[in-house]
Amino acid sequence: MSENTPAAVADAYFSALGNGDVPAAMSLISPDVVWHQPGANRFSGDHAGIDGVGAMIGGMMEVSEGTFQLSVSGPAMVNGELVAVPVRFTGQRSDVSMDMSGVDLLTVRDGKIVEVHLFSEDGPAEDAFWGRA
Repeated sequence: MSENTPAAVADAYFSALGNGDVPAAMSLISPDVVWHQPGANRFSGDHAGIDGVGAMIGGMMEVSEGTFQLSVSGPAMVNGELVAVPVRFTGQRSDVSMDMSGVDLLTVRDGKIVEVHLFSEDGPAEDAFWGRA
């Protein structure tokens, strides 16, 4: 499998995240990425560019007191440049916790992730965890 196929890029991205190698994961994201974060919480909405996405992820780590984790929970499904990956994500802070399934839908072009749509199993619970803006 070529290193630039959508499946290979998605695999490398999630492997890097799983190993805690945020710089390697971020190197697979286009500088012009558009990230669609679901829900009605402080991180919801569209985030543009690598700096915007980096700030959002940094904010999530801060709010979760460094406990936010994401893991792949099933095989990636590929349709052209789209890769849907079932995930499980967790976090703990104070007396609030989050543990749910979701799907990360990546659009991969020319070896880079150019767009991300996230889906959560329980939007209201995720909103409660992250809190309002």
